[in-house]
Amino acid sequence: MFDQYATVIAHTVAKIVELSGIAIIAVGAFGTLAIFAIAFAKGAARDEAVADFRSSLGRAILLGLEFLVAADIINTVAVTPTLLSVAVLAGIVIIRTFLSFSLEVEIEGRWPWDRKKGEQRQV
Repeated sequence: MFDQYATVIAHTVAKIVELSGIAIIAVGAFGTLAIFAIAFAKGAARDEAVADFRSSLGRAILLGLEFLVAADIINTVAVTPTLLSVAVLAGIVIIRTFLSFSLEVEIEGRWPWDRKKGEQRQV
């Protein structure tokens, strides 16, 4: 009986976290687009405005992906884990980690282990 309640609660929490991740991505995308449009209308340099837009959008997507991964983990742990469910979770986490890594490289403009390149750019 307690297991059923715990499973229902875990699935509900996972859905809330998942919806939060989706909302973060959507609000981030529209908010970033609005900021870009305002900056562009005020006559900001096109290249700088586009770079800021891409960076902000990438950060919103990264944060949303973190929430979606957390929801997947909660969902997998909420049920009795099987080899198949753990394999599916591993695949999802690998794909989303690759996406996060790719976005981070795109935002920063350098590989994570290439710190000197990032430091030279900031100086």
